[in-house]
Amino acid sequence: MSRPDMQPTHTGAWVAQTWISFVISIAVTGVGVYCLPVDIWIKGFMAMGILFTVGSTFSLAKTVRDQHESQRLVKRIDDARVSKYIAEHDPLKEAA
Repeated sequence: MSRPDMQPTHTGAWVAQTWISFVISIAVTGVGVYCLPVDIWIKGFMAMGILFTVGSTFSLAKTVRDQHESQRLVKRIDDARVSKYIAEHDPLKEAA
């Protein structure tokens, strides 16, 4: 039985597929920029744009993941508090 608070693990095939598709997409785009019939400074500008896009995509993905994980932690703390209150509550006990 798996615990609901544990992160699912990815299979080796999925990790390999994501890395292979990443490498292929960067390589094909790089070859496309290299083969463009334009001046070298335009190729350089496009290559820098691609590198900046890839870098900012990694940063965005990390930020979204970190925000999601922090929300999960807050929810777990709130759930623990509610569970504590429920465990301490005795409906038959007179109010003081």
